[in-house]
Amino acid sequence: MSIEPIRAFTSRMVALPVENVDTDQIIPARFLKVTDKAGLGEGLFADWRYGPDGAPEPGFILNRPEARGAQVLVAGDNFGCGSSREHAPWALAGFGFRAVISTFFADIFRNNSLKNGLLPIAVDEAAHRRLMALAAEGGEITVDLASQTVTLPDGEAVAFPIEPFAKHCLLNGVDQLGFLVGVGPEIERYEAEHPAPVSTVGA
Repeated sequence: MSIEPIRAFTSRMVALPVENVDTDQIIPARFLKVTDKAGLGEGLFADWRYGPDGAPEPGFILNRPEARGAQVLVAGDNFGCGSSREHAPWALAGFGFRAVISTFFADIFRNNSLKNGLLPIAVDEAAHRRLMALAAEGGEITVDLASQTVTLPDGEAVAFPIEPFAKHCLLNGVDQLGFLVGVGPEIERYEAEHPAPVSTVGA
């Protein structure tokens, strides 16, 4: 019910310039047997991160030293397409990412991310090119959810959209269920003041 709030933070970025990354690449199906989020970060991009013998692929970006501690992934266009598995944002958050930047997100992936404390940031192609180049150089940005901006090192602020309800939940560190529990007394008061016109309870 509670999630880590996302407000303003500054972080290095990791560049993953691959388009049409589907959720099976983000977290392969063999990791979906669990219903617990714990440990899924180890399976993030598993088929790209590890060789057939299970050893880390040294050339993959997430295995490089510069990826350690980075909280922002700059991905290619159409990130998160494919199946609706909620494990995909779980794995990204488990690795340590708090935001993913792309030009476009698949709707289900975007919604799953927003419900699980991962901020999907959609920017236009020109801003995306700048951010991708900056990420490849190990640059830092500041993400400010309240103002819905990404600030580059030169001070330029790039605006991004987000649904108001999802923004409220992320800023306050609650998921949808947590929000409903928080307004429980108001719901009960409304129900008391507005009884159902037809009883749905059996006699």
